[in-house]
Amino acid sequence: MPATTYMSGMTNPPFTLSRPLAPASAAADGVSQPAAPARPAGGVDLLLIAALLAVTGMMARAIWFTPIEAMQGAAQKILYIHVPSAVVALYLGLPLVAIASGVYLWLKDDRLDRLAESAAEVSLIFMTAVLVTGPVWGKPIWGTWWTWDARLTLTLFLWFVVVGYLVFRGAIEDRAQRARYSAVLGLLAVLLVPFIHLSVYLFRTLHPMPVVLKPSAPSLPPEMLHTLLAGFGAFALLFVALLRARLRYANERELVALAEEAGQ
Repeated sequence: MPATTYMSGMTNPPFTLSRPLAPASAAADGVSQPAAPARPAGGVDLLLIAALLAVTGMMARAIWFTPIEAMQGAAQKILYIHVPSAVVALYLGLPLVAIASGVYLWLKDDRLDRLAESAAEVSLIFMTAVLVTGPVWGKPIWGTWWTWDARLTLTLFLWFVVVGYLVFRGAIEDRAQRARYSAVLGLLAVLLVPFIHLSVYLFRTLHPMPVVLKPSAPSLPPEMLHTLLAGFGAFALLFVALLRARLRYANERELVALAEEAGQ
């Protein structure tokens, strides 16, 4: 295959929630209880299977049916994992954390807190993929596994912020206090995303200028652009599938917690 050069420089909802229920003893005492989520149905997760098949198909297209970039060689094909992972984490996952957190502070709905927590965990998976594939791609191109490049450093810092968000949640036992403090931290975390995007314009950096997410037309040949767009779609579908599975787990955990509280 000839080398090519490019310019660089739900089907069903995951769960349904019943109306707020309270144990008889608590109701008699006038103590309000959080909403009890309905138990989600089990079985095979067809959405997750479809997402994994989509990612596999995209990777097969990238490896065997997308031209090799002339300057970077085969290492450039990491682009089709690295960039979609970054886009899904920074422009889908973390904004969802911020939106759910902000609306939680307004409505005080526990479902939004569970959504923010689940989105943060799934986003962390994709951010980890970014930080792993980046050095693997950078070593043959830059000659080093790591450099304190502005975009790399900011992304690593955001990774630690998300890890801190999740650890912080586990350190607070009071449900309402945990949700409130976590919501504030979730809103603050997303503020780093614009700086990461603009870092290649604001600082001297080894990262090239954007080739797709920029005001002008994408700077990729059609074959590469189509594969990259397929990667965006496949990884977004995988994000939704993982988020849905994580919400199911959050639902089960909430049911167990409510059952334990009712038994006390």
